[in-house]
Amino acid sequence: MIISKAIDVLKIEAQGILALAEKLDQAFETLVQEICDSPGRVIVSGIGKSGLIGRKIAATLSSTGTNAMFLHPVEAVHGDLGMVSPHDVFIAISNSGETSELNRLLPVIRGIGCRLAGFTGNPTSTMARYCDLVIDTGVEKEACPFNMTPTASTTAQLAMGDALAVVLIEKKKFRKTDFMRSHPGGALGQRLASRVGEIMLAADRAPCASVEDTMSTALDTMDRYSLGAVLILDRNRQLKGIITDGDIRHTIAQGMTDFHRLPAVDMMTHNPRCSKMDAYLYDALNLMEKHEITVLPIVDCDNRLEGILHLHDILGKGSFKFNGGSR
Repeated sequence: MIISKAIDVLKIEAQGILALAEKLDQAFETLVQEICDSPGRVIVSGIGKSGLIGRKIAATLSSTGTNAMFLHPVEAVHGDLGMVSPHDVFIAISNSGETSELNRLLPVIRGIGCRLAGFTGNPTSTMARYCDLVIDTGVEKEACPFNMTPTASTTAQLAMGDALAVVLIEKKKFRKTDFMRSHPGGALGQRLASRVGEIMLAADRAPCASVEDTMSTALDTMDRYSLGAVLILDRNRQLKGIITDGDIRHTIAQGMTDFHRLPAVDMMTHNPRCSKMDAYLYDALNLMEKHEITVLPIVDCDNRLEGILHLHDILGKGSFKFNGGSR
């Protein structure tokens, strides 16, 4: 009985979210574009359960590259309206669209000059009539047995807020390195604030071949280390180039299959992108993202190899292991 009822609740809420996909229209796309074009902030407002959802939406937007804040409708009319500017985009949240405290505020917000968007389950409501853009977050029914307690409706509001935030991440080209700057206390933030030298594989554990080696030797080394690359060094351990599995695939795609006897220097990429031991991991990640690479050689000021860094090491594949231990 208990488990079956809980399953019913989850199914109702899941169905409510899935139904939103059928309701998305041009209003959502316009809202995204207006937020991107606006020099102001996104201000989210609601009261009661919708207000709690609004706080979470504002927090998610703020942490993913969109300047946002929550404004309580009652506090707004007692002085907090001073934080609102004509350049802001205002998102009102109310399932019924008839929340009196919120609806009294909206004409004032419109008078300031903000663009108004509404998340509501009632597109013909008073709130909807005040709004320039209406996003339908309505659900067929609440999960509550009385169809009264905000359950499926608040879940739908939250999901729509997440959809807005994620689309804005893509639209604004928000990167993992930007995420780190707004989450310095999180696990990823702590990782990216570390230095390259703390997490890289030292030179004696890196896949290396000599400028005098053939491709057969280089490929054997690449296969043994399973990092998707082999570094080509001269006799002084200076980095001369890199061969990646992508280089091999490209060569095969061009029709060359008998390349094992070729000198490794004939296939390597000369002067590859590199980093230093004292660089921050978020700088190394930014370099990888910019140039679409997954491996970085780490060199000293004389271009001698000190180690190698793989994308998985930055993002934390498995446990977070430093040269001196694990964290």
